[in-house]
Amino acid sequence: MFIVTLLTNPNQPLLTASVVDALRNAWGGGDVQWLCPDVAAEFSISEIPSNRWDVWADLQKHSVDLIVQPAEGRKKKMLIADMDSTMIEQECIDELAAEAGVGDHVAGITARAMNGELDFEAALKERVGLLRGLPETVIDDVLARRISLMPGGAHLVATMKKNGAYAALVSGGFTAFTQSVATKLGFDENRANTLKIDDGKLTGEVGLPILGRAAKVEALEDISVRLGLALSEVMAVGDGANDLGMLGRAGAGVALHAKPTVAAECDIRINHGDLTALLYIQGYTRADFID
Repeated sequence: MFIVTLLTNPNQPLLTASVVDALRNAWGGGDVQWLCPDVAAEFSISEIPSNRWDVWADLQKHSVDLIVQPAEGRKKKMLIADMDSTMIEQECIDELAAEAGVGDHVAGITARAMNGELDFEAALKERVGLLRGLPETVIDDVLARRISLMPGGAHLVATMKKNGAYAALVSGGFTAFTQSVATKLGFDENRANTLKIDDGKLTGEVGLPILGRAAKVEALEDISVRLGLALSEVMAVGDGANDLGMLGRAGAGVALHAKPTVAAECDIRINHGDLTALLYIQGYTRADFID
């Protein structure tokens, strides 16, 4: 048995009963359950239709996301999440670079690295090198003025934790940011890279070893073993090429507003919904959310 979920942006609730019913009828699905009026609905089917991705592409034109997944075990016991452009709306290193006057240059490198066009570690070292000499205080300034949480993130973490799940924030960014974001959102732990600081200024170096794609997979496996969970019981979410390893290993790997090359390798693609989409695809209703 499989579950079909259709959802859209909660701030632009465009999902209509006619769209949901038309697909349910075409695919011979079961009764429709509305998880949130005009935002998210689901129904069951016995097998995955051969035209799944054609229908997905058509619905994308109408700002509707389509997810098809096995019904069994879809409510997960652990969330492992990327931070930059996933749990927050920005890339921290780009915001630091803007303070250093090299924002556009660094943002271009970041975009290419996240799309898998550059070696992650080399690109990170190059970008951090351009931050040399920035005062340490710039980190708190950026956190206060430039960083905003991704919509739906607080609901996602609080609701999963209320239902017994564990939450880990694992980032290719920096602990100076993950510690703050993890505390705000209620993550149980966080892992990231370390910016080296000497005499109150950034040295332009990053602590080794660098937490990249392989380290995210290692974190997923280590935490799962520690908690006694199977990887099938884990939901991972990210947007960049360095997330692909953990997205592929987790029971549910969610590409959230991801780079095209990343989304192409994931069956669960959220391009229009916010982070609450990760609750809807687990079967939570809006009434279940913890505010």
